[in-house]
Amino acid sequence: MKRYLLASDFDQTLSFNDSGIVLSDMLGIPGFQEKSAGLASTHLVQQGAELAYLLLHDPEFRRVRKEHLVEVGKRVRLKTNLPLLARLLRELDGYQFTFTVISAAPQEVIQSALEGIVPSDHIHGTRFRYHPVSGEIESIERVTAGYGKVALLEQLRAELPVSHDRVVYVGDGSSDIHVMLHVNRLNGMTIAVSENKYLAQIAKRTVLSDDAVSVLVPILEEIVGMSASGIHALFESHGLVLQEWDKVQTDLLTIRETDSASPLVA
Repeated sequence: MKRYLLASDFDQTLSFNDSGIVLSDMLGIPGFQEKSAGLASTHLVQQGAELAYLLLHDPEFRRVRKEHLVEVGKRVRLKTNLPLLARLLRELDGYQFTFTVISAAPQEVIQSALEGIVPSDHIHGTRFRYHPVSGEIESIERVTAGYGKVALLEQLRAELPVSHDRVVYVGDGSSDIHVMLHVNRLNGMTIAVSENKYLAQIAKRTVLSDDAVSVLVPILEEIVGMSASGIHALFESHGLVLQEWDKVQTDLLTIRETDSASPLVA
């Protein structure tokens, strides 16, 4: 049995929605995206930890309680066939994948959203300390963003234990860059599920699909060694058809003249 650790981000990787947007819409709090973008541009917090910062410091978000975060998880729209992805990972013959979630989203949100799909002890989100009487968020216990993801991934890898080349990480945005660079450097596998221009240049594979099962394709190809016909057959055995499977390599180029370039002569 070959043991692997598969770690995934949550917001816009396993879901379509950002937790902060869902929370803001639910409570009628305006300006979340503008505030989040402002924090990102000033680099005041690690990328991905903007919601955690706002929950602790922004007056509009100070009224958020644990029960609100649980309700957000119930409202988050998950990607299609996420339960099937978890089941197929468990059923791959000869392979044991430990499916974990490492995200800067609040832990209560992720556990509520993935209840019955991913065990709660396999979910590692931002953890808060709450006031025992008022329920107000008093402090942050842990933020799994930036280098925090790297540290937690290494902890989980050592606990299993698995070697560095038996680690798979799936992510969608700039907050995943540190952990993907780390996994790549140690010969693990990285999969991007968005066209983020920074991430696409780092991830070893990029898969764009609204279906969560899509991340299985590079895993089946590069780890399991399954042929394209075998992958089609596996999907079809579960009532799914790979209708379009386009492998495209894209070169992103910016070309400009140097200051010393001589003018063109007709």
